[in-house]
Amino acid sequence: MKLKTIISNSFEPFLNLAVEDWLFQHCEDGCMVCYLWRNERTVVIGQNQNPFAECNVDLLEGEGGHLMRRTTGGGAVYHDVENLNFTFVSPAAMSDIQRNFGVIAAALATYGIKAEVSGRNDMQCEGRKFSGSAFHKNSTAALHHGTIMIKTDIECLRRYLTPNVSKLMKHGVKSVESRVVNLSELADITVESLMPRIVEAFEKEYGQRSEVVDFCELSNVDAVRQRRDFYASDEWRFGKWREFKSTCNGSFGWGAVEVSLLKEGSKIIDCQIASDALDVEAVEKAKRLILSGERPESDGQPIINDILNLVNEKL
Repeated sequence: MKLKTIISNSFEPFLNLAVEDWLFQHCEDGCMVCYLWRNERTVVIGQNQNPFAECNVDLLEGEGGHLMRRTTGGGAVYHDVENLNFTFVSPAAMSDIQRNFGVIAAALATYGIKAEVSGRNDMQCEGRKFSGSAFHKNSTAALHHGTIMIKTDIECLRRYLTPNVSKLMKHGVKSVESRVVNLSELADITVESLMPRIVEAFEKEYGQRSEVVDFCELSNVDAVRQRRDFYASDEWRFGKWREFKSTCNGSFGWGAVEVSLLKEGSKIIDCQIASDALDVEAVEKAKRLILSGERPESDGQPIINDILNLVNEKL
């Protein structure tokens, strides 16, 4: 086994995400990667989310911010330079999400912060969330990335994010800001001091020193620059959402969903599904079934069944 660490020296969100994508696509056998990065003012939405439902896009971009869509599932998050993002990339067979969380918890423990994993993808302290994660895995590689709120501008978070009210109520809270906490409120911690402690915890967990990879070299790889342009494109970020009218939505144990249809008479000619479900593939399969005209009574997957039933009720 070998370890690699990369620390980005750029705050440009599309470039940072492109580097992450390159690390995932070029995952080496027997190699664990820890990548730390920060973005300037950015709202990041999940692959299947409707940007206009999750974010006040006009306000964000009018104030110099960025709307970015990632390739993993989950919900919308706010990034600024006082939020640290972490990414772990490993061969699929070596993937261990709980071990990744353990690295972050060990680094935070050096400040006296007792971090706990909440649900499948959140970390919290004293009952308040400071980190959210999302995941991606194929036959060869696994990716786990997440946020760590150190001194994030909560006012900007409140103004830019427009979360689903029913989802908030399910958590027993009235607003997104009431659910979260900056770690700087709990300890004397900065992004700059935390980064080397995460690297140290990563190396300690796996019992060896890591190779430091130069971020500038990675950022100049042609494939990375091309991917950066793709992530920055309006086609990827916004897709066809402006053309659709929302027809039905629902909230389930696995997350929230909004299905928008474009019809000619009774025929569905296009479909968009907005969801914060972590299982991106299930949402995509539901979309394919809707467009194919198939209406199986049961697919065996709760996410697909719930989405199909929601659409069937409206047709």
